[in-house]
Amino acid sequence: MTTNVDFWFDPTCPWAWMTSRWMLEVEKVRDVKTTFHVMSLAVLNDGRELSPGYRAHIDKAWVPARAALLVEQRHGSDKLLEFYNEIGTRFHPNGEEVSPETVKAALAAVGADADILDIALTGDIDDDLRRSHHEGMDPVGDEVGTPVLRVNGMSLFGPVISPAPKGEEAGELFDGFVKVTSYPGFFELKRTRTVGPIFD
Repeated sequence: MTTNVDFWFDPTCPWAWMTSRWMLEVEKVRDVKTTFHVMSLAVLNDGRELSPGYRAHIDKAWVPARAALLVEQRHGSDKLLEFYNEIGTRFHPNGEEVSPETVKAALAAVGADADILDIALTGDIDDDLRRSHHEGMDPVGDEVGTPVLRVNGMSLFGPVISPAPKGEEAGELFDGFVKVTSYPGFFELKRTRTVGPIFD
């Protein structure tokens, strides 16, 4: 029986990117289907006191998240994954700037509607973005960010991993994640990160 996983991401988050690479690897070794959805670090941090550097990053996160949601609305979830693969590769392994120009190039590369960027530069779909965000984030609370995974009706933040495991190692980590989600009283595992995102 296929295990369905819902995955909420912000395109600018390198940790969500790492976890998404893991889930795509899991699909190769387990009967799993991952459906991607958009959350927004800009929505999550709206109104919060942030350091100037992080505030500058968060302010840039609105446009990619809006664009991703519009891709999903216009073209469906498969195209959303295609767009995420494209823009995530640009932002993370390739180190391109989080900018409207990068978003425009990613939209063009996947054949998405050209006017998506024009709309994403406005706040016209922010109500929709907040709905998508809260669908993923409300079950885990506001003390965490992205990624959020939902499996068997249980949502959890994470896992935060680096590098993303491959092959059977990816499958075994997923098996453990599913076991953790099966217990409704489970809330948290954590240790200090000692490496940054390792893109390969």
